[in-house]
Amino acid sequence: MHGLIEGYHRFRDETWPQQRALFERLAAQGQKPHTLVIACSDSRVDPQMIFSAGPGELFVVRNVANLVPPYMPDAAFHGTSAAVEFAVRVLGVGRIVVMGHALCGGIRALIAGADDPALDFVAGWIGIAARARQAALACDDPVAAQEAAEREAIRISIANLMTFPWVAEAVAAGRLRLRGAHFGVATGRLLVIDPESGRFDAA
Repeated sequence: MHGLIEGYHRFRDETWPQQRALFERLAAQGQKPHTLVIACSDSRVDPQMIFSAGPGELFVVRNVANLVPPYMPDAAFHGTSAAVEFAVRVLGVGRIVVMGHALCGGIRALIAGADDPALDFVAGWIGIAARARQAALACDDPVAAQEAAEREAIRISIANLMTFPWVAEAVAAGRLRLRGAHFGVATGRLLVIDPESGRFDAA
């Protein structure tokens, strides 16, 4: 905890004085983020840092392997779906970005099988992207297989977003755009899906 407290003090001493007026305005007026980012919980992939975004710009939900489940309104606990609903129906974001990344442990578990200690929740969760495993199996090179599965999982999540009726309605009305992106941890490069070709191109 000591390191976290030290980081807080640096924030309070250095960042807060520069951003104080912004935080006070956000506190008084509420948030109005322009984009929902669905990213991985991986500690190496910080959407706010990658997009150079300030407070109040991004509504971020992070989970294992940046997955979106299909629309299933039932009595179970749906953290990611709740975040999508709040962002679209309450905050009115104009864009949803599903951002995957290289070296994703969740996708690696999807390809190879989840480790024994992570069977309670991880194994079932990554099953959302089960079809992505086929993309990996079509590759001979392990690195290419990992990346192919990561990219396919992003496409699956975008397709699942369209099963939410109010997402599909907002997209059809032109109020909402869905995009996919893939971040290279070692390279710092961001690839974005071209809406027409479906290819991942350099941003």
